[in-house]
Amino acid sequence: MYPLVRYAKDLWKSRSMSPLPPTGSHVSVHRCWPWDIDPWIELNNGRTLTLYDLGRLPLAVRTGMISTLRANNWGIAVAGNSVRYRRRIKPFQRFTMVSHVLGWDNRFVYMEQMMWSKGECANHMLLRAAITSSEGIVTPARMMQAAGVSEHSPELPEWVNAWIEADALKPWPPELPPLAASDTKVDLPR
Repeated sequence: MYPLVRYAKDLWKSRSMSPLPPTGSHVSVHRCWPWDIDPWIELNNGRTLTLYDLGRLPLAVRTGMISTLRANNWGIAVAGNSVRYRRRIKPFQRFTMVSHVLGWDNRFVYMEQMMWSKGECANHMLLRAAITSSEGIVTPARMMQAAGVSEHSPELPEWVNAWIEADALKPWPPELPPLAASDTKVDLPR
């Protein structure tokens, strides 16, 4: 289940926090609850992605992105991500999340998020997001202009550019592997 109560609490708190520039960092503190864990009694990898919303959306409020999206009837959609998991987060363990925008190109906004606990980085995510409208994708430059931001994107780090290039090599749609005869009853192309 989506953490609606935590989401509402963090959005409410972010309204009274100081505004951030487009590439500012939002820091928030969270706890791993029993409903966040997997069978190995640690923070579930899928739940980690959901909890990252608790950092990204308040960041969007503090940078003014949410008000710009609403004023223009735009939305935002995750268009890809890459996560590296390195340390376990156990039930009731507190962790600090840091979320910030690295920059943007002609299609996407690139964000970095990380969870820290006990002085170590537990996991780290690179995410790209698309600004959407009823006509399709809105360029980040257009969104920044609508927000009254005149600055250009900072140069994206080399590792982000390498990820963008590598991701562009992946086929879309993906190629299906050989399937067993019993698997052909599902809704897949033949």
